Amino acid sequence: MTIFHKFFLPALILVALVACSNIPQTQPDGSAGSSTVNASSRAGYGNLNVVTTVSPITNIVYNIGGDRINLWGIVPEGTNSHTFELAPSDATKLAQADLIFVNGLHLELPALKLAEANKKDEAEIIPLGEQTITPDEYVYDFSFPKEAGSPNPHLWPNPLYALRYAEIVRDALVKRDPANSDYFKQNYDAFQARIEALDQAIKETINSIPADNRKLLTYHDSWAYFAPRYGVTVVGAIQPADFSEPSAQEVAGLITQLRQENVPAIFGSEVFPSPVLDQIAKEAGVQYIDTLRDDDLPGQPGDSNHSYLGLMVEDVRIMAESLGGNPDLIVNFDTSNVTGVDQAVEQAQ
Repeated sequence: MTIFHKFFLPALILVALVACSNIPQTQPDGSAGSSTVNASSRAGYGNLNVVTTVSPITNIVYNIGGDRINLWGIVPEGTNSHTFELAPSDATKLAQADLIFVNGLHLELPALKLAEANKKDEAEIIPLGEQTITPDEYVYDFSFPKEAGSPNPHLWPNPLYALRYAEIVRDALVKRDPANSDYFKQNYDAFQARIEALDQAIKETINSIPADNRKLLTYHDSWAYFAPRYGVTVVGAIQPADFSEPSAQEVAGLITQLRQENVPAIFGSEVFPSPVLDQIAKEAGVQYIDTLRDDDLPGQPGDSNHSYLGLMVEDVRIMAESLGGNPDLIVNFDTSNVTGVDQAVEQAQ
């Protein structure tokens, strides 16, 4: 997950496409869908039009807004967001939006520029990361070195930061749509209770891993804010700051480090297959797990685990299973969305 390397299309061309484009509507669980609704028909719906970026944020927003907002996530799931390019239809969505939630912390600079160029005057762009942590809490690491100027933006793997995201979303929705304030607040309260339970379940599951095995070497530095919360050490990451493949010298250094650390497994990603990581694992004599994810929700739209909660439970289960812990401590956690409206809609489809 991460900074988009995209070409910024001229704003005038994109604005011209707004009137004639169709908008893909987000599914009830906050994932990108295939149905279309003409942009001009949205005005009569009464709900706020909300645009988000990556899937975890989209799903967090859905859990608070539920069926009282029209929600679109502009980064498709399973997409390599390093190479994902904004499309003209994204300008359509942004031009129709009342609220635009972005992670911030330099994660979506091209999307932010596109939003600023195409949004309505009364629309609001809300960066979540900058309202969640302060500059003295920014983390810089292998994939996000301080000299490059951008902190690690992956706050949501820390559930308490995800809860802060939800709080910001709640307050923004209440401000713009006070008639539905009780609904948004109730959803937030339910989400808060689930996050607090998730936090406890993660602690118990990670604590079941032998202390010497609580180490992560991953393809990308996605766990900088998760690790200190749960007593995990990030050993390193494969992907350099420029998102290229690591050099031979860097590979050799990681192999040496893994042998010294004596960890049982290292982790890749479903979205970023890495032959280099597989090679490192074989030479270091450790297991290579390629299913850890930071922004690709598990399951399929409509599945109970296709959610931010499901994402975290699946990742912690994989860590525990691979590092010698007890995955059963978290495997039965309730990962369904808290709004309750998605089940009825899904059954009707």
